[in-house]
Order: sequence, then C-alpha cells, then structure tokens
Amino acid sequence: MLQLTALDWSVVALYFLFNLCVGLYYRSRAKLSVDEFFLSGRNVPWWLAGTSMVATTFAADTPLAVTGMVATGGIAGNWLWWCFVASGMLTVFFYARLWRRSGVMTDIEFCEIRYSGRPAAFLRGFRALYLGIPINCIILGWVNKAMVDILTLILGISERQALAIVLGIIAITSFISAISGLWGVLVTDVFQFAIKMGMVIVLAVFAVRAVGGIDAMKQKLLLLDATRGSQGSVLNFVPDLNSAWMPLIAFLVYISLNWWATWYPGAEPGGGGYIAQRMLSARDEKNSLLATLWFNVAHYAVRPWPWILVALASLILFPGLAKPETGYIRVMIQVLPASLRGLMIAAFAAAYMSTIATQLNWGASYLVNDFYRRFWNTNATQDHYVQASRIATVLLTLASAVVTYYLDSIAGAWKLLLVTGAGTGGVLLLRWYWWRINAWSEVSSMIAAFAVSVTLQLGFKLDSDKPVDFAWLMIVTVAITTAVWLAVTFLTAPEPKHVLVDFYRRTRPSLAGWKPIALLAPDVKPSRDGLASLVDWAAGCMLIYGVLFGTGKLLLHETAAGVGLLAMAAVGIIVIYWDLSRRGWGAAVE
Repeated sequence: MLQLTALDWSVVALYFLFNLCVGLYYRSRAKLSVDEFFLSGRNVPWWLAGTSMVATTFAADTPLAVTGMVATGGIAGNWLWWCFVASGMLTVFFYARLWRRSGVMTDIEFCEIRYSGRPAAFLRGFRALYLGIPINCIILGWVNKAMVDILTLILGISERQALAIVLGIIAITSFISAISGLWGVLVTDVFQFAIKMGMVIVLAVFAVRAVGGIDAMKQKLLLLDATRGSQGSVLNFVPDLNSAWMPLIAFLVYISLNWWATWYPGAEPGGGGYIAQRMLSARDEKNSLLATLWFNVAHYAVRPWPWILVALASLILFPGLAKPETGYIRVMIQVLPASLRGLMIAAFAAAYMSTIATQLNWGASYLVNDFYRRFWNTNATQDHYVQASRIATVLLTLASAVVTYYLDSIAGAWKLLLVTGAGTGGVLLLRWYWWRINAWSEVSSMIAAFAVSVTLQLGFKLDSDKPVDFAWLMIVTVAITTAVWLAVTFLTAPEPKHVLVDFYRRTRPSLAGWKPIALLAPDVKPSRDGLASLVDWAAGCMLIYGVLFGTGKLLLHETAAGVGLLAMAAVGIIVIYWDLSRRGWGAAVE
C-alpha cells in the first residue's frame, strides 16, 4: 500500500475542489435548456470534444486491463482493441459529418428521423430504456467495482471501506454532472485527462528505470520468453498465430470482422453513445470530423505506450502473479517517489470520474430525451426537462451503486449480453448509405443476433472467452444475422417516401445508395465523395498504426524501424490534408 502524507491528501483535496468549482461555474449555462444540458448548445470546439472522448475511454481500470493483455499476449495482446482502428477511421470520414448534420440530440433519436411509425417508436423507446438503465448501470457498476479493487490495493483498506470511498466520489461526480451538464463534463475531462496522462507517463519513466532501462528490460524479457512456450515473444507487435490466446482464425476474425460487425458500448459501428453525443455537440461538421479524428489518434496512438511500458516492467518485477493486471498497481507502489503519490491518487480519481460523469450525462439524455419527453410528458417547459435531467442523473447514480454491490452475481449475464451485439454492425453502418433499409431491418438484426448468440453460447456451449469458440461465435452470428436482416429488408416495404426525402435533405448522404430518393429532391446537391473518403480512411489507418508502432519502436531503441513507421504516418497525414484541400474543406465537412 502507498504511505500517504498530509501533503498528498491536500493535493487530492485540491483536485476535487477544482472539479467542484468547474461544476458551479457552468451551472447557469446548463439550466438554460435541455440542448445546453446535454449538448452544450452545439457549440463545442473540436479539441474539447475530442479530448473529452479520449478522457472518457481512459477509465481507472484501463491501465490494469492493458497490463493483463500484455501479461497474456505480450505487446501484441493489445490487438484485442487495436483492431478497432479501422472502425474509428470509418466514423471519422464517413459518419462524423452526417451525425452533426442530422441535428438529433442523441443517437437513439436518429431512429425517428430515418424511420417512421410504430417500429421506429419502438426502437427509440426500447433502446432508451435498455441502454440507459441496465447496460449503462452495469458499465457504471463495472467501473465502480474496478475503482474499489484499485483502492483496496493502493490504500490497503477493506473492500467495504473502498466501496464507501467510491460512493463518495460518485456522489461528487453526480453532483457536478447534475448541476453543470455537458459543459462541466467536457471541461473537467480536459483537466482530468492532463493529470492522468501526465502521471502515467511519469510512472512509466520510473518503472523503466526500476528494471535498469530499456535495453536491460528487453534482455530480461527475452529471458522471460523462454518460459512462455509457443506464446511468441513479449516484445512482438503482431501475435504469434500459433499461440493459444490468438490462433489464426481468431486474429482473422478480429481484423476482418469484429471491428465493423459488432456493437459494443463506446465502439459502436459508425459512432454511437457518448461518441455520437460529442459529435452532435460540435460547432459544425468540420469540428465534428476533427474532434473524432483527434480522438482516434490520441486513443490508439498517443495513450498506450506508457501503460505498456509499465506492464512490461511488471512482468519483470512481479512475475507469475495470479492476477497479472494488479502488476500495474504493484509497480506504482514500489517505484513511485513519495512526493508524487498524491498526484497519482488524483490521477486515478480523474480516470474514474471522467468515465462516470460521461456515463451519467449520456444515460440521462436517453431517459429524458428519448423516453420521458418522447412518450411520457411531451409538452413541458425547458426548465422542467432540465430538472428531469438532473433527477435522472441522481437516479442513475443510485442504481449504479446497487449494481456495484451485486455485480459478481450478474457478471455472467453481462458477458452474454455483450456478445449479442455481434452481427448488428452491418445494418447500423448501411442505414446511412442505403435508402432501402427500414426499421424492421434493425429490429430483425437485434432479434436474430440475440437468438443466434444465446443459442450458440447456451445450446452449443461456445465460450466467448476461448479464442476459437469466440471466432466461430462471431462468424456464425454475423452470417445468420446478416442474412436475416437482408431478407427482412426485401420482404418488407421501404419507409414512406416523404420520410426518406426529409432524411436525405437533412443529412445529404452519398448519392450511390440513395439514387431513387435523390431524384425526388433535385435541389439537393448530390454527394459523390465516397471513393475519396475511402482513400482518407486508408490513410487514417496508416497514420494511426504508423504513429502507434513507430513510437513503440523508438521507445524500444529500434530507431530505423521507428523512423520508417513514422514516415508512413506522415504520408497518411499528407494524403488526408492534400485530399481535403483538393476537394475543399467545404466539400468534405459542410
């Protein structure tokens, strides 16, 4: 456990005081309207929206999760999430501007501008309740539980005492989120990201020093490789495809299927959830695109290496841990100087609070905008809906506390539910680009994905924790779900022409999949930039992987390879900038 002084606790107290001051400062803005409370008046600059996305995805347990991946599969273990780069770039160049043009308040509201009638209303209401309450509260409970585990290790206290502290922190976070709305969340996110990113870099420096420097660390890890059998070297950037944790079929599923076909909270195909919320809050389409681009660069290319270096050091300092993810905390306790411990506690609090604040604000937006205001009380004043939003925030806080207490007993259900998102990605992506998709397409994809996934897991005993089982679970679920929703699409009538024309006028998607509707709206300038956006997508992937692996090679003293990879990233930047300048930024983002 860390030995903390009065100075350390003073630093922690100042951190919380600053966050409270930010919340109080933005209180007057948040109460103006629901639009201000949930979207900051749609006036957020790209750097603020993008940094908030990064801060939200940097939860308190994220460094621990990465440490566990490295312990299992070495550096290459991170392909479990690095595979989603392609999905992120797809959101940047194909969807960010469309979301901003749509003018909706939440991604769930999208259902009733794209579709019509009772099926659209069902989709909106069901998703508002399903995602806003059980899924959101389980995510909140999971983050709470992770923070409890972290505090027990750091402070050497009981689980009950740690839970009491966590409930106190979430109460403060809930108060800030409830009074300041999204503005308070965004501004505190930037402050929190600076603290936690700064401290993980500092910890990485001390961790590497503790094992004798980079070169000594590499030598010790090479010796460790001899004990790992056929798992491949810890220092490899690409998995050994003969390894038990990532056989060839599983790797192919991750890089070719998983990134686009699977719905997962925070990584929705085409954007969704709090990522969509940030895009919708941006000043315009240009800021929406740039915010999402900055998020993906920071998320995949900037953040990982400090975590990975500490994880590698933990394999040397604490080999053979029963819970390898705790190696991150153990390294911190052993190597961090006493003068920095208060800041490190504040950094973990920042990581925790940034995720919690977003989940509360985003979840409340679903409950108020997409259920209460849509189905329950449709004609109230803005003041009423703002108060309802604050009440929803508090209720979600209380519900998440209950879920935290019972989390171990629902872990199996959570695991089951997550895999049921497989197969729905195709319809979520194509609904923007193909006029023929209707509400029944989405409904049928949800039902088919759930039915097939549950049958395979419970009936055929496929276990998503086993790589080969996971691969076949994905392949079969995606194939059957796609066949079902395509069949339903062609067997049911398209949406009414006036709904499709209104959507086409509002979002101006690519002409290729909307030709019959474009003929009914000849005044709308058609968009034909699909091929150019595809080039930008490829260049964006090259940019991120180039920076990610190039930085890693330089840190590991492999200079030539690092410079080459960074040069590849530079080519990606040049291609993107050249293309958007050639077409005109207006053509790309207006």
